[in-house]
Amino acid sequence: MADFVMVSVLVVVLFLAVFQLGLTLHTRNTLISCASEGARLGARLDAVPGQGVARTQSLISQSLSPQYARKVSARESVVDGVRVVEVRVVAPIPVIGLLGPGDQLDIVGRAFLESQ
Repeated sequence: MADFVMVSVLVVVLFLAVFQLGLTLHTRNTLISCASEGARLGARLDAVPGQGVARTQSLISQSLSPQYARKVSARESVVDGVRVVEVRVVAPIPVIGLLGPGDQLDIVGRAFLESQ
């Protein structure tokens, strides 16, 4: 009886750790996808980078939580001689569920400017 309790507690802890790792990776990949989509919108010929910020915030709020969409910024930059739009998302790392220490994930999505 005691062996079953000890082993089952260990198995439950391992399951929760693997589940939390999967949730953290899912959150990171979702933020990368949203930042890239916002950068693509901001890089269009008839758009400005600020539209990419609004799109990124909307996608993150729908996908994860509005708390992850608080710090989103966009700017134009040059990467290897090519002008790009960068959308940066700074968000918390989920440690317990979606709760965790703030501003630890720094995600950047880039897209080539169509106006070049």
